Amino acid sequence: MDRARALTLLGTFFASTVALAAATQPEAVPGEFVVKLRAPISQNKAQINVLSQQLGAYIKSTIPGQNIVVIKRPVFETQKSVLKTMAQMDNVELVEPNYIYRINKSANDPMVAQLWGMKNIGQVDSENTAGVQGMDIGAEQAWDIETGSKNTIIAVIDTGVDYTNENLAPNMWTNDAELNGKTGVDDDGNGVVDDIYGYNAATGSGDPKDDHGHGSHCAGTIGAKGNDGKGIVGVNWDTRIMAVKFLDAQGSGTLEDAIKAIDYATKMGAKIMSNSWGGGGESQTLKEAIERSNAAGALFVAAAGNESNNNDANPSFPASYTVPNVLTVAAIDNRGEMASFSNYGKNSVHVGAPGVNILSTTTAGYESWSGTSMATPHVSGIAGLVASHEPNLTNLELRNRIITTARPITGLRGKVRSGGLSNAYLALTNTIAPPDLNDPANWQSVSVSVATAHP
Repeated sequence: MDRARALTLLGTFFASTVALAAATQPEAVPGEFVVKLRAPISQNKAQINVLSQQLGAYIKSTIPGQNIVVIKRPVFETQKSVLKTMAQMDNVELVEPNYIYRINKSANDPMVAQLWGMKNIGQVDSENTAGVQGMDIGAEQAWDIETGSKNTIIAVIDTGVDYTNENLAPNMWTNDAELNGKTGVDDDGNGVVDDIYGYNAATGSGDPKDDHGHGSHCAGTIGAKGNDGKGIVGVNWDTRIMAVKFLDAQGSGTLEDAIKAIDYATKMGAKIMSNSWGGGGESQTLKEAIERSNAAGALFVAAAGNESNNNDANPSFPASYTVPNVLTVAAIDNRGEMASFSNYGKNSVHVGAPGVNILSTTTAGYESWSGTSMATPHVSGIAGLVASHEPNLTNLELRNRIITTARPITGLRGKVRSGGLSNAYLALTNTIAPPDLNDPANWQSVSVSVATAHP
């Protein structure tokens, strides 16, 4: 993606956040609303037609098992009037605009030759900025202990994944019932036909092939096949990456499809969900989907956002939901400073991770990109390593482990809850890092008395 296009995306995302802070409506699909009903939805066509008449709207789609319908009303009606009218209906529990969410990635220069986020030896990045040795996630030390497991399923909820990429193909999750079943048949009865590598919520199909590159970039950081002499290496040399697509070729998607994507990952057994997107309004139905993932034992890792925003004061979603399994990630550069674009929050953002000029897989091969989108999969990958090493940890224990073992650094002090950079080695060994002695806040004044026998 070129820089001009990236600025367009980032500008739109920024405008949504400003609008939210100003108490106006965030970006949403014109005329579309997500409605949660009090009674179960019948799939009977006649009853759906009756429901359409009751709601005064065309029913665009349903979200199975959740009593949720997506409706379309005339666009000349104001959003406020529709929300008010429908909220007063007896059979409606809640109604929300069909918010639009976007990727949290900022495009940058072409690929570089070094993965400084894994091991920072002071090498220069793609902008020729020299790093600070040790400002990384401690991957090299961690790999002496654990390199990942095929028993750990990590869902990348994004623009899809290029499951044909040579670095990603060996670590793709597959739905064996569909892989070994009949083409055109829902062999496992999960409501999706031929979902071999995952799910495309935007089209309702079983093909989550990436048509943007963002999801593949995130997937590569999490689990590009390691020790195979090809391309790059992910935090996990071995894992299973479930591709769950709801963001389109322009990097945007709807509330409706985000809910479907999360529910699919929950239903199909993802242990960790990596979410490098945001920007829509606060949604109760989206929060409930995340709560269902929590109840199923999944960790929900979310990008803090790219607006240089204090999420404590101006929440960004889904990162700011207070569901117990949400783990929110800020971005740092290769010198250990918070990235200029990164959102932060002493209470609502939990850890930092490398997010500037990060090399990974894309649909074009290998490229270097920046964003909290790039920081998030580092933490999702660390969670994958720990879950592989200690498979009996609960999602909440896993979340707590990553937060409490983050390595304190000056650049994150007062900016994230842990004050630190997520560290794979410390998380695997459950080691609390010592204070950052380069931080003046940890210095102490010492008085020493010196006596001499000389006059």
